[in-house]
Amino acid sequence: MKYLTITVPCFNSEKYLKRCLDSLIIGGDDVEIIVVDDGSTDQTGEIAELYAKWFPEIVTVVHKENGGHGSGVNEGLKLAKGRYFKVVDSDDWLDETAYRELLKKIKTWEELEKIDYIAHAPDLLICNYTYNHLNEGTEKVINYRNVFPKGRICSWEEIKNFRPAQYLIMHALIYRTDVLRKSGVVLPEHTFYVDNIFAYYPLPFVETLCYMDINLYQYYLGREDQSVNEKVLISRIEQQIKVTKIVAECVDLREVRAKHPKLASYMCRNVSVMMAISSIHLLLSGDENAKNRHREIWADLKNENPGLYFRLRYTKLSGLTNLPGRLGKKATVNGYRIAKKIYKFQ
Repeated sequence: MKYLTITVPCFNSEKYLKRCLDSLIIGGDDVEIIVVDDGSTDQTGEIAELYAKWFPEIVTVVHKENGGHGSGVNEGLKLAKGRYFKVVDSDDWLDETAYRELLKKIKTWEELEKIDYIAHAPDLLICNYTYNHLNEGTEKVINYRNVFPKGRICSWEEIKNFRPAQYLIMHALIYRTDVLRKSGVVLPEHTFYVDNIFAYYPLPFVETLCYMDINLYQYYLGREDQSVNEKVLISRIEQQIKVTKIVAECVDLREVRAKHPKLASYMCRNVSVMMAISSIHLLLSGDENAKNRHREIWADLKNENPGLYFRLRYTKLSGLTNLPGRLGKKATVNGYRIAKKIYKFQ
C-alpha cells in the first residue's frame, strides 16, 4: 500500500531535480513519486528516467506535451494511488526528519483504522514550510501554531485567527486523495499561479484536519526566472489576475459560511490577499495602463459580486491596496516593501 503520492511537475529542471528526488526517495516503499515531465527540452526527462530505473517500485515518470504546472498536478492526481496527495515542485525538497515523521503519523492512522472502525484519518494535513534563500544563506520558517491545535485531529470550528501575512499555500498542504477527487478540482493549463486554486478550491470538502508542527517543505527562493520574483510577477500580472478571478468565482462563500463560518472567513481573506497581490504589482509597474487595469479589476469585482467587493474593499487587507489618490497608492507600495523585508518573501 502507498500511504503518500508525491507528484513532481517539472519543466527544464535539470539543475534541481536530483536534489528534489533524492529527498523524496527516502520515503521508500511507503510512497509513490510521480514525476511529470512537462515537455522539457533539457535533460530533465533523462534524469527522471534514471530514478525510475533505480527505484522502479517508487518512481514513475510521465512524459507529456507542455501544458504548464497545473496540467502536471492534474496528471499526478489522475494516476495517484496513495492515501494522501502532495505536490513538490522540482526545485524544492522535503526535510528528511519531518518527512519521516509525517509518514509515521499517516501509518499510525492507517493501523488504527484497521482495528477501530470509528478512527478516521483527517482529510487534510498541514505542515510548516521554509523559505530558503540559498544564495543569501538565510531562511524563514512559516508555521501555524497560532491557528491550529497541534498534533491532533480537529475541525474548522476549532481554528483561530490567521496573522495578516499568514495563509495556507500548496506547500503547506497534504490532502487525502479521495477528498481532492471528490472536490473535482482541475487546474487550468498554460497558467501560472494555479497553486492558489489548489490551496483554496478543495477546502470546503475538508471536514477534519491535523496540523503537524514540523518544517516539512523546503521552498527554494532566489532564481531570476522564478514565478514569485517581483519582476516576473509584474510581467505576468494578467496571469495573476486570471487566477484571482477564478478563485473569487469558484466557491460560493455564502454556502460555506452556512456550514463552516470560520472557514468562510478564512477563504474570504484568501481572496483578499490575492486581490492585494494583483493590485500591488499593477501599482509597482507604474505605467498608466497598469493603473487603469488596477481600477478595472476592482470595478469588475464590484459589478460581478457586490457583496464580496464590499467585504474586500472595506473590511479586508486588500482594501488597503485600493486607497484613493497618489498618496494612497504610494502608501500601498511602501507597505508592501516593508512587509517584504520583514517576511523575507521574494
